Amino acid sequence: MKKKDLLKKTVEHIDIKAINAVEMIEAMKKMSFSARDLGNAADIYDRMLREKNCAVILTLAGSTSAAGCMQVYVDLVKNNMVDAIVATGASIVDMDFFEALGFKHYQGTPFVDDKLLRSLYIDRIYDTFISEEELQNCDRTIKIIADALPPRAYSSREFIAEMGKYLVKNARKKNSLVQAAYENNVPIFCPAFSDSSAGFGLVLHQYERPDNHLTIDSVKDFLELTNVKIKAGKTGLLMIGGGVPKNFAQDTVVCAEILGKEVPMHKYAIQITVADVRDGACSSSTLKEANSWGKVDSSCEQMVYAEATTVLPLLASYAYHKGSWKTRKKWELSKIFDSLPKNTKKQAKRS
Repeated sequence: MKKKDLLKKTVEHIDIKAINAVEMIEAMKKMSFSARDLGNAADIYDRMLREKNCAVILTLAGSTSAAGCMQVYVDLVKNNMVDAIVATGASIVDMDFFEALGFKHYQGTPFVDDKLLRSLYIDRIYDTFISEEELQNCDRTIKIIADALPPRAYSSREFIAEMGKYLVKNARKKNSLVQAAYENNVPIFCPAFSDSSAGFGLVLHQYERPDNHLTIDSVKDFLELTNVKIKAGKTGLLMIGGGVPKNFAQDTVVCAEILGKEVPMHKYAIQITVADVRDGACSSSTLKEANSWGKVDSSCEQMVYAEATTVLPLLASYAYHKGSWKTRKKWELSKIFDSLPKNTKKQAKRS
């Protein structure tokens, strides 16, 4: 079997604009179990979009982008349905930026000889295949972007904005999350940025420039995202999976308090996860548990225990076709970082 025999059938990303799920969700609200949970979550998301002066923060963990939800996230950004994003590096770089460079994810199978895949330089994400050679091209593109920037400490948000700027001129696929977020002033944060294809490119960048390289500052990320929370005040969370992105977004409330800024807990929260609560983890706690930490207001939250590719398109389609996004405020939260103190800007230029 050759590589081309396995990389034949591309993953096609679902288009929530073309499928109206409003009637389906309305019917599920009258059911029980996870169906009713999803119906309640859809209502909460629509309330976030209808609420005056409420910023929506999307958090992404897992491989839903590779599995066919990439266009969902793009549409949420383009239609003013999310205002900031916190994600794993893999979601942003290995999946979205990767496809923006013209590469693809392919439908595969978990019932395969992984030693064969390794010999063919094919990486497997459960039942999805990706070419390792193309992924290394993505690594090297990250290095090219890094090599062109002044050597200093960058937040992941700053570097991902540079990736978006690169795609404006060089994208093979124009409809990417990184480019759409850049063009719509929606900041993207990846607190564990190096745990992705970006990490390999940045390691190569630093290896070749030991005395003249940039770094990614995760503490700067935390401060910047906290400033987003302080600026927005009232916020809602739409969380796909859990882990670092979920914790990072929730912790901004506590961080603001440490900085002496009084901000409200996240007013709305939805988490879609398959993690189990019985071991005390649940991708870093249930939303009710987060209330005890002063992070999430438990009066309007919903856990949806489901694999995200099966329910996220329904929830997003419901919110899109309900149309509350058409009249909501456009936050453009990336612009708050343009108003740095003058001395900070000068220092950045000198470095």
